[in-house]
Amino acid sequence: MSELIVTLLRVGYLVVLWLLVLSAVSVLRRDIFGTRVIARGSVLTGSRRPVPDGGANQRSSRASRGAPSTIRVTAGPLRGTTLKLGQSSVLIGRAPSSTLVLDDDYASNRHARIFPEDGQWFVEDLESRNGTYLGAHRVHGPTPVTIGTPIRIGQTVIELHR
Repeated sequence: MSELIVTLLRVGYLVVLWLLVLSAVSVLRRDIFGTRVIARGSVLTGSRRPVPDGGANQRSSRASRGAPSTIRVTAGPLRGTTLKLGQSSVLIGRAPSSTLVLDDDYASNRHARIFPEDGQWFVEDLESRNGTYLGAHRVHGPTPVTIGTPIRIGQTVIELHR
């Protein structure tokens, strides 16, 4: 073999080794700093869009009809966290892009979704490995949620409240 080919093989081997090292550091960095955890007792809006001028009136009329207005974490690492419900769905999981980011090893990145439809709120499991439970029953499709019924995702339990 010529000396040029041997040198190119050595350089190629070094490049592959450095790519492996950098990818390992990237994975470690993502594991340590990648998950955004919501502080206990914090209040977030379920919708990231601005509320129109009539939003307060719509919210008060919805609350007066008995519809849920908040989600509370009642058990698990984020116990005490409250989110205000808006017009959009609430994505729950470990992914930093989720509305409610869970610090729970038993939760999937995109675990479940709570969404409004026809004046009622539904919970839907997003094909998670460990499942989503409404009360004592596993959720297989969009299932209506009543106020106060526990929704269990891994070690975390959440409930809808007025």
